[in-house]
Amino acid sequence: MSSESGNVQAVPTNIITGFLGVGKTSAILHLLKCKPNDERWAVLINEFGEIGVDGSVVAGQHSTDEGIFIREVPGGCMCCAAGLPMQTALNQLLSKTKPDRLLIEPTGLGHPKEVLQALSMEYYQEVLSLQKTITLVDARNLSDSRYTQHETFNQQIAIADTVVGNKLDLYQDTDKANLIAYVKQRGQTNTRVIFTQHGEIPFSALQGSTSSSQQPFPIHHHESGSKPFVSEAAIPACGFLKAINQGEGYKSIGWRFSPHKVFQREKLLVFLTGLQVERMKAVFITEAGFFAYNLANDTLTEIGLDECLESRIEIISDRLDNAIEPQLMACIAD
Repeated sequence: MSSESGNVQAVPTNIITGFLGVGKTSAILHLLKCKPNDERWAVLINEFGEIGVDGSVVAGQHSTDEGIFIREVPGGCMCCAAGLPMQTALNQLLSKTKPDRLLIEPTGLGHPKEVLQALSMEYYQEVLSLQKTITLVDARNLSDSRYTQHETFNQQIAIADTVVGNKLDLYQDTDKANLIAYVKQRGQTNTRVIFTQHGEIPFSALQGSTSSSQQPFPIHHHESGSKPFVSEAAIPACGFLKAINQGEGYKSIGWRFSPHKVFQREKLLVFLTGLQVERMKAVFITEAGFFAYNLANDTLTEIGLDECLESRIEIISDRLDNAIEPQLMACIAD
């Protein structure tokens, strides 16, 4: 919202969080379809990897002509490792777009309580109106200690006004009850639990003030320094740029390619299907058109895009195979 003087004030703001591969980007894409035609919405996306893919996926399906504006902050947790860049990107996004609503997607490996702390600073108290915080969860993961013993996973539950059990169509009989019990144990007393599939969160879930901002926040620190975003750097003459990041028990590796590098779709599908990793996101320019790819829970999906400025891929896992790079390069058309 804008005041008569043109300053941004009390923009309704929602954090959409959740662990790796739970469907945050799909949820944001669905919510964007709910946007009233006369409103301008801004989306700030933070990614664990240095390359940045989600912004390209969203931008490839929406344009500024529709009143949708995307800004990405790659390189880890937006509250610390990218703290100053996050604030700079947020300020620029708000100033440029003067949105009627702001959606913020922290990385699945970020610390959501500290994101809320950053957004609750005195500077933002008049600028932002913090509304419901949404945490997406795949209830099937509650049987895996890599999730239930991970501090960030539990923070995401603790901070939520609404926990969304996503991918309901894949649940077993006990999964819903297990999630309700887990949220009762780990969440706030008034945390709501709803279930959906394909990230189809109702717009009504965004509305209303958050209660999370009243909680005390622990402080944590990352080793960090001021560094340029690899996602925005010029691609060298070799035609690609590579970046690596690690933290929270995971590693990421990613590549950006010159738009002149065209990939063979069929070879890509074979390569991507064979990956044994926690998470993969990509956008590719192929001889058959522009496509976005998502690999989570051993399931690969492909979505056609209206546009793609360059090919990008980000892979996250607790261990990475050195054979990945030559296999990826072999998918480039001669």
